[in-house]
Amino acid sequence: MRIRIKEQECGYLMKNGCFQKILLAGTYTYFKKLGYEVITVPITGQVKAAGIPMDILMKCPDFADRVVKVQIPDTSIAIRFVNDAYREVLTAAEAYFWNVFETNEFQVIDITNPYMEEALPRMYMDLMPAKYYKKITVKEGEIGLLYFDNRMEKRLDPGTYYFWNYGSEVSCRVLNMKIQQMEISGQEVLTADKVGIRLNVICNYRITEPEELVKRIDSVSSQLYTCAQLIIREYIGRYRLDELLAQKETISKFILETMRERQNDLCIEVVNGGIKDMILPGEIRDIMNTVLVAEKKAQANVIMRREEVASTRSLLNTAKLMEENQTLFQLKELEYVERICDKVGHISLNGGGSIIEQLTKLTGAKTDFA
Repeated sequence: MRIRIKEQECGYLMKNGCFQKILLAGTYTYFKKLGYEVITVPITGQVKAAGIPMDILMKCPDFADRVVKVQIPDTSIAIRFVNDAYREVLTAAEAYFWNVFETNEFQVIDITNPYMEEALPRMYMDLMPAKYYKKITVKEGEIGLLYFDNRMEKRLDPGTYYFWNYGSEVSCRVLNMKIQQMEISGQEVLTADKVGIRLNVICNYRITEPEELVKRIDSVSSQLYTCAQLIIREYIGRYRLDELLAQKETISKFILETMRERQNDLCIEVVNGGIKDMILPGEIRDIMNTVLVAEKKAQANVIMRREEVASTRSLLNTAKLMEENQTLFQLKELEYVERICDKVGHISLNGGGSIIEQLTKLTGAKTDFA
């Protein structure tokens, strides 16, 4: 049996199933009938033992000189570097790598401390598979509450954080610290005179004590929603419909002040709030529209009568002035003659009498004819 082994390979020489030695690059001749067998494996990357126990292989000096071994405790992982460049993450208890054509180095990292930044440079975090760590991002206007094994560790400010996924169960609750808006739409309430109205209420709030909030309240928006509902029902039920329509701003002020009295229990600050819309039943809305139209018609009639009186008074004053002043009367006549002339295409005058007298007669004739 003639065996040729390449430069990037080696051979495990076996006789009757027992390891004898390794064969490096070259040509070899063995007789298969005598029980010899050669298993060829590459000498790059992780060692392939081909079923031979590593303890037996390591007893061979030629093998041991070309192999590097890494042992990884249960509380650690190892990062493998090949020729000073990141290659992979190792989690097995031990591993063997060929150290012939490439230089293997290992960094063993204790993962019982969840903070990755304390054990590994930031540049390697994004190179590692995501299954080995947990990435937490807290945006501007947010805060994160960090938990190790469901026990709160600390508050996280805006930024990006990395934690090992092995030593402890890492979780984070991100809370929005910006001003948030809650809207209660179509809240149906009965007034004191049993009229059903619908209210749309808006409330703006922000979280002030996130640590206390997560301990005491499951959903702050639901709690605030219920609180606003109770306040609305308590207030609206005291008044009749006409009274409510007259004091819409007062209702908004009462809702805001009452919610601020209860904001500390919810670990929030109520910034502002009030009634956005008040929707009446269809038949009530039609009646009120009819009343409004009637009021506007009455106001229009009053204005028309006032203008008629003023116009009549003005005509009376003008008549008295023309009666007392003949020149003013003539000027008024000339004004009307001018208006008539604007509408006439041709006027024929004879030689008898003055032009003004003829125009006056002509106007008088027209007026008598009309």
